Amino acid sequence: MGIRALAAIIYGILSLVGGIIGYAQARSLPSLVAGIISGVLLIIGAIAHQQGAAWGLTLAIVVTIALVITFAVRFWKTRKFMPAGFMCLAGIVALIAMFFA
Repeated sequence: MGIRALAAIIYGILSLVGGIIGYAQARSLPSLVAGIISGVLLIIGAIAHQQGAAWGLTLAIVVTIALVITFAVRFWKTRKFMPAGFMCLAGIVALIAMFFA
C-alpha cells in the first residue's frame, strides 16, 4: 500500500472515530453524520487510488482540505486542541503525505 493511500485511510479512520466519539460524548448527530460521511469518502478515495483510479486521490485531497479548513475555523474559535486542533494538524500531515509522497 502506498503512503498516499495509507495517509487517506488513517485520516478517514480518525474522522470516523472522531464522529462516533463526538456523538457519544455530546450527543452531536451532526458530528456523527459528518464523521461517517467524510471517513467513508476518504477510505473510498484511498481504495480507488490504490486500484489505479485517478479520481481516488483527488477525492481524498478535496475531503481532507475541507476538513482541515473546518477544523482550523473551529480551533480558531475554541482554542481547544482536542478535537479541532488535533484533526487540523492530522489533516495537514495527511495532505503533506498525499502531495509529496
